[in-house]
Amino acid sequence: MKQAVRIALTAMAAGAAALVSGQAAAQISDDVVKIGVIVDKTGVYSANGGPGAVRAVELAVKDFGGTVNGKKIEVVSADYQNKVDIALSKAREWLDVDKMDMIIESTDSAASIAMQKLGAEKKRLMIFAGSATTALTNKECSPYGIHYVYDTYALATGTGRAVMQDGGDSWYFITADYAFGSSLEKDTTRVIQQMNGKVLGTIKHPLSAPDFSSFLLQAQASKAKVIGLANAGKDTQNAVRQAAEFGIVRGGQKLATLLVFDTDIKGLGLKSAQGLLFTTGFYWDYNDETRKWSRRFYDVHKAMPTMIQAGMYSATMHYLKSIQATGSDNSDTVMKKMKETEINDFFAKGGRIREDGRMIHDMYLAEAKKPSESKEEWDIMKIKRVIPRDEAFQPLSESTCPLVKK
Repeated sequence: MKQAVRIALTAMAAGAAALVSGQAAAQISDDVVKIGVIVDKTGVYSANGGPGAVRAVELAVKDFGGTVNGKKIEVVSADYQNKVDIALSKAREWLDVDKMDMIIESTDSAASIAMQKLGAEKKRLMIFAGSATTALTNKECSPYGIHYVYDTYALATGTGRAVMQDGGDSWYFITADYAFGSSLEKDTTRVIQQMNGKVLGTIKHPLSAPDFSSFLLQAQASKAKVIGLANAGKDTQNAVRQAAEFGIVRGGQKLATLLVFDTDIKGLGLKSAQGLLFTTGFYWDYNDETRKWSRRFYDVHKAMPTMIQAGMYSATMHYLKSIQATGSDNSDTVMKKMKETEINDFFAKGGRIREDGRMIHDMYLAEAKKPSESKEEWDIMKIKRVIPRDEAFQPLSESTCPLVKK
């Protein structure tokens, strides 16, 4: 009898301990969920991410109700000024001093790699929406990192393959001289070589280059059928404008713009941009669901969303829903739920976060419209092909991420 009582008491104690442990796990730290948004607010990437990306996160929080499980959601933002040291120091301050629960970014690849390492060290969630390097889901992967919108593998698969199929089998690259540009050139070269094409040369340019004339003249002199622009934002816009001034396309060479945003097409104007082929993860005018959300975003930003901005809204909502479902903002708990839960919203259908941190979803091959085809201000592109998620992104069998079981 005494033994039975002892067993019962032991079981009750164990149950109570489990309950306390479960309650501890299912708590919101500091009674608030804090989200940090790191963007380029004034520089070369300010239009495709920038203030619009901050507004997208804020809109997600507002749509969620401003609280999760009765706890307030706070959003703070910072301009990293296109400097890795500023991005890293701000992220470290947020994690160490401000006890930020999650950081989401629209920065460049070099800054994102540094932040990925910091997130792993601090065991705090990092979501990458604007950076493109595949290193984030390969050798630099982290159990606390999510690469949400696009990467250089997907851009190369879509645009590189389309240009090659159209006869563009010899290339010369004009490449931004940092991690993103190198990754994009490397992944596009892979596609070119797989399809029996040749790379005749490459030249690097600094970020925010004011003049592309010398780079374009060398590319023109190479006689390559395709000049691949492995850059982004205002650098891409400047290169396309100056290529038009040199008559490069009229002379018979093609321009392959490997990363283009709606804001780039808008900045160039359809007269200059018409016919550009590129790969995107989102277009505001794709269907009724994308149009409905994008017009709401336009009301607060006065511009239609880029794929980065739409992706940051989607990622924030997915994060908050996972906190709501688990009752906790603990990084391990939330990440587990985020990976378990399929993403079905205006941004992605059947999206899922793999073990390497890559969120896979359909991508799109797009083409800038002719001025005569445009019916309104932001009617700037047409979707030529859906690229299924398993085709768009690097297969796990090729991954060098140590988290991937092979």
